Amino acid sequence: MKSFINKRIVKSICLLFIVGILCIAQKSTVYATSIGGIDSNLTGTTDTQTNIKDPGTDETPEDLKELNVANNLTITYNNGNGEVAGALRILITLTAIALAPIMLMVLTSFTRIIIVLHFTRTALNTQTAPPNQILIAIALFLTFFIMSPIFAQINTEAIQPFDRGEITQEEALEKGLEPLRQFMYKQTQAKDVKMFLEIAGTENVTELKDIPTTVLVPSFVVSELRTAFIIGFLIYIPFIVIDMVVASTLMSMGMMMLPPTTISMPFKILLFIMADGWNLVIGSLVRTFY
Repeated sequence: MKSFINKRIVKSICLLFIVGILCIAQKSTVYATSIGGIDSNLTGTTDTQTNIKDPGTDETPEDLKELNVANNLTITYNNGNGEVAGALRILITLTAIALAPIMLMVLTSFTRIIIVLHFTRTALNTQTAPPNQILIAIALFLTFFIMSPIFAQINTEAIQPFDRGEITQEEALEKGLEPLRQFMYKQTQAKDVKMFLEIAGTENVTELKDIPTTVLVPSFVVSELRTAFIIGFLIYIPFIVIDMVVASTLMSMGMMMLPPTTISMPFKILLFIMADGWNLVIGSLVRTFY
């Protein structure tokens, strides 16, 4: 009991000692350092502005990027030119990233390539060889190979000038979309464009610049589907011949219970190997875009 009382006394003394130190401590004032010859004691109380230049006097994009110290805290988006707020630009960027797979499929050569590769695998009757992941990977890399000049043109004419603040966002969007429009127009058949123009009720269209993007994109997709199916049909022809020959041979031998596809598949693979099929199919497919 005595030791417990002693501990209470010691804690009380320590507490009183700390409180006494806090009470007798001298009051100290912290001032900001002097900037540009202005007295630090007057910071926050003077009527003199501390900004380097008046707001609204910037004339070039480089002037907007310079630090303009003022009496209040201002946070600006880096490399911005005062057109769109940073939060809105982030929202637009995230939306573009979410729509990137769709744009990759419908605005590039991806659609034609993946359909032709699928027809090739089906004509060989190899079921899942090559698997879907391999076909998609091949289609992606072939798409990047075909579209690389267009992507480079977009980067040179739209992205880099906009990043330097030389053009506005509207001009960047227009210049970035123009190479894609030219690519799609070259691969689009006139009857598909005419069909969607009639559906949209658009008249007096004689040049590419007069065709709305909302009309050009579906026209391009329909043309790509038609072209891909035509190529797929041509790929099917030699393999159908092999199936017919094998089926006729089995029927003449009285082996009608044996599935012809089981016998014809090795001959299809052999024909594909002897003709260097992948080189022929992929090479011819890529050349259709040039």
